[in-house]
Amino acid sequence: MTAVEQAYRRHWARLLALLTAELRDLDLAEESLQDAFAAAVAAWPPEPDNPPAWLLTTARRRALSRLRREAVAARKLPLLVVDDRPEPAGIPDERLRLIFTCCHPALSMEARVALTLRCAGGLTTREIARSFLVSETTMAARITRAKKKIAQAGIPYRIPAGPELAGRRDGVLAVVYLIFTEGYAPTGGDRLIRADLAAEAIALGRMLRELLPADPEADGLLALMLLHHARRDARLGPSGELVRLPDQDRSRWHREEIGEALSLLEAVRPGGPGDRFPGPYLLQAAIAAEHAVAGRAEDTDWPAIARLYGRLEEIAGSAVVRLNRAVAVAEAEGPEAGLELLDGLDGTMGRHHLFHATRAELLRRLGRDREALDAYGRALEAVGTDPERAFLLSRREDLAACRPPAGPPPSVGVPGRTGPRPRGVTGPPAAR
Repeated sequence: MTAVEQAYRRHWARLLALLTAELRDLDLAEESLQDAFAAAVAAWPPEPDNPPAWLLTTARRRALSRLRREAVAARKLPLLVVDDRPEPAGIPDERLRLIFTCCHPALSMEARVALTLRCAGGLTTREIARSFLVSETTMAARITRAKKKIAQAGIPYRIPAGPELAGRRDGVLAVVYLIFTEGYAPTGGDRLIRADLAAEAIALGRMLRELLPADPEADGLLALMLLHHARRDARLGPSGELVRLPDQDRSRWHREEIGEALSLLEAVRPGGPGDRFPGPYLLQAAIAAEHAVAGRAEDTDWPAIARLYGRLEEIAGSAVVRLNRAVAVAEAEGPEAGLELLDGLDGTMGRHHLFHATRAELLRRLGRDREALDAYGRALEAVGTDPERAFLLSRREDLAACRPPAGPPPSVGVPGRTGPRPRGVTGPPAAR
């Protein structure tokens, strides 16, 4: 990796945040910083002195040149409202302002995700478009509209305070987790895992934890993402096929990432396992930790997981959480108990393939093969990715050939949806 590439990864978000605060124009700040990086490619030696200072000075000069050349400084400067009220204590730099601006609730969820990846994550428009299976032109237009809305609506470039901070913080955490979930539960295509996109979300999660050091839910979100990401090398087989959690080679899990996540949880948990966790991300991380600490699939503490899902359902009240809880209860108490928890979810989850796949597996374990085959058919009608489609076809063919089923249903920890792309409060499929 060249010095310019290293500087881009390490300093893009901080420099863009500083420039945006000075120029009060996100577009101008981004264009000037891009110019500075382009100049660095031609001007830098192999080991430059103080790269961020050089880039910031160059970007400032490019911005001033643009403003003078276009003779619109008076019109450009007020475009972004910068609130002069004091920031909450403990904020070390401008990056959190940038993230809160990108994740403002006035923007659509798609716009928040795209803008966060572009500005705070430093991904190119082409990379973002490829991650979300849209054209570069479509993604560029989406990002441009978001920037214009920030300027036209006078969205303040600031960190909210008091009750507003608590409400907006939840939205920021949700955007970061949505980015991560898209890496492990894509809406379509031939890839089941996009580890690079998940890694970008983890980088954002680390930034949030650095900027909000006393926030236990920020700790919980980072721990949750690390626990799922640690299993990335074991989730797919040699041909790219889905490998369920019980069948994964646990020696391929990244134990250093699991250890880091467990340390985060241990630092914030006030009691025993799952005791009095204050928020949904910590609860979900506690669930993922139960899988991570089990040496073998048969050692998994399913009753503990079922209890944690029960507490999560009390907080979230989500159909997706109920689906996951049904899987855990089926493992702890039997498939009949799990199937009972699925009653009434058809209306909200009827279009989600994992709902039908879960029913199929539980019906199969009860010997209700005809109903199970029908449920597999419904799941295949709704599934979006090629690897999951292949997995469901193989399960249905096995049943049709009267082969014995094995393992729990494939829907532990399924993602939920709150809109066209956003997910709910549960994580990537833990059975993958």
